[in-house]
Amino acid sequence: MNLIEYAQRDATGLAALVARGEVTPRELARLAAEAIALANPALGAVVETYPDRIDALDEAALGSGPFVGVPFLMKDVFGHEAGRRIEFGSRLCRGMVATEDTAYCTLVRAAGFNIIGRSAAPEYSMAGTTETALYGHTSTPWRQGYSAGGSSGGAAAAVAAGIVPVAHGSDIAGSIRIPASFCGGVGLKPSRGRISFAPMLDENGYGLAQNFAQTRSLRDTAALLDCLAVPQTGDPFVIPRPAAHWLQAMEEAPRRLRVGVSTAALMGVPVDPEVAAAVERTAQWLSEQGHVVDTFAPQVDGRAAMRLMLDVWFFGFDLRLATYSQRSGHVIGPDTLEPVIQKVLVYAREMKPAQFLTAMTSLNVARRRFATIFDAHDLWLTPTTAHPAEPWGRYNLGRADVSFEDLVDKIMAPVAQFTLPHNVMGTPAMSLPLAMHSQGLPIGVQLIARPAQEHLLLQLGAQLEQAMPWSTRVPPLHVTKLRH
Repeated sequence: MNLIEYAQRDATGLAALVARGEVTPRELARLAAEAIALANPALGAVVETYPDRIDALDEAALGSGPFVGVPFLMKDVFGHEAGRRIEFGSRLCRGMVATEDTAYCTLVRAAGFNIIGRSAAPEYSMAGTTETALYGHTSTPWRQGYSAGGSSGGAAAAVAAGIVPVAHGSDIAGSIRIPASFCGGVGLKPSRGRISFAPMLDENGYGLAQNFAQTRSLRDTAALLDCLAVPQTGDPFVIPRPAAHWLQAMEEAPRRLRVGVSTAALMGVPVDPEVAAAVERTAQWLSEQGHVVDTFAPQVDGRAAMRLMLDVWFFGFDLRLATYSQRSGHVIGPDTLEPVIQKVLVYAREMKPAQFLTAMTSLNVARRRFATIFDAHDLWLTPTTAHPAEPWGRYNLGRADVSFEDLVDKIMAPVAQFTLPHNVMGTPAMSLPLAMHSQGLPIGVQLIARPAQEHLLLQLGAQLEQAMPWSTRVPPLHVTKLRH
């Protein structure tokens, strides 16, 4: 197998070749390393590789699941693997080493994946773009110098560029779906509680955050969900799953659905007309398939919800950083934290327990109000982001001109206005690359279902993948183009 053949296949396709003996896991690892060497200078997607899992790979140590030998990247945030560095995209955590595996990591290895390195993430996953003082900036493969999104920007860029077919992603306000939109990939945020955070956390971000992955194809998404949605001992709750595997459920046609369509700004950020048109075309296609489609303007105060989220997200943040400082040996200060994070730290130190408790109560009220959307609809269809990828420098944590009071309007709302509500509700939400902008950048369209109904997203997504295929679109910074 050559590099071009490798970069054109999804994880399911590569695993099939390994199963037939047409390629070995070590050969795939070497091809992934070659892809990193070729594309990463322009992308900045990969921050570390593991030589012991490339040239020195012990193939006998790989798991026996459906993805044996397929190269995989772990995000530099809550993807802990014992003995490997975990730096949270921060100079404060430079060189910090994890002491135990997460259940997520254990399940990834059991699925047969070969974890060959780490992907880039912004400092503590607190931005919708992946630009850091620690490792530099990550570019979408569609245009060098334009954001790959965040916080799973390194993972999304690596997948879209053909470096690896799947990679770890996590999502607390859109961090899987935003980079999927900017990079032209598939980004599913599962339901709250679907993927365990064992053994270190019960619910990351008090239920706002979810772990999963960046992928290229719906079949990889479904098969990966089958591998990773495994309840762990001590989980705070277990949510229902379909009787069949998700990969099987995806093959069924969805029932006739009531689909609510909205392109109205949820946080006051105007929607690019071409993005709105992509959503409307998708709605028209759904109507042609027999689904009941109506346009509505949700009564959602997204800005207020995001401000509440900050009081939840940042409560205890100062204690967390103090622990990291102790572990890493680095001192908290302007040389180890980016300017916006320094302001967040000041805010966290001044927070009172009453703020946190009030925010939790208010978020519960917001969640219940948001969820009334599903009283009349089975699915919600929106843009993923209000606009396609933009140049570096707009939403990063290195901006000295952003106060804490500006955080929502200047850093978060412009990229997360359509994604945050589904972290508040805990609903499964998926971005699909269903259109291209006239600027040559991908447009993500977002599908949202009720909690525990990922199967509906996968069923509808599989049909859209056939009707509006994206696999033939190849970005300029894709391995196959750089190889020439």
